[in-house]
Amino acid sequence: MIEIERKFLVKDTIHEVIALIRPHQIIQAYLVNEKSKSVRVRIMDEKAFLTIKSDMIGITRKEYEYEIPVIEALSLIKSFGLKSLKKKRYKLEFRSKTWEIDVFEGALQGLILAEIELDSEDEKFDVPEWVDEEVTFKPEFLNASLINRL
Repeated sequence: MIEIERKFLVKDTIHEVIALIRPHQIIQAYLVNEKSKSVRVRIMDEKAFLTIKSDMIGITRKEYEYEIPVIEALSLIKSFGLKSLKKKRYKLEFRSKTWEIDVFEGALQGLILAEIELDSEDEKFDVPEWVDEEVTFKPEFLNASLINRL
């Protein structure tokens, strides 16, 4: 599968917008975390996934995701002694597009990022007022980089 996405910092005003939305609880860790590829374990609510991502070319990369038992995801995180990041994910519809808002917890508390998946690299979309600076091309805002701050 091909993933095409843009990423943005989010203004604090988002808290008013998401106040009544039930978030997904996410814990994720990386088995492989290199510039050209990553292998991620993610637990989201009552499900778990193993995701393999290639290096980004522009805003596009290959992504393969497989559901795995939660107990196996927890075992991988524990047995590899992996750092894990925690966040709450809110999904918002804005002008026919789904935005995913990640509110980070723990050492990354205060960081809020929004992602939008697109059908093509040149797809036009409307930007909500709560969106701040675009960070798509800043590798320090990739989750695989954020985990190194822990």
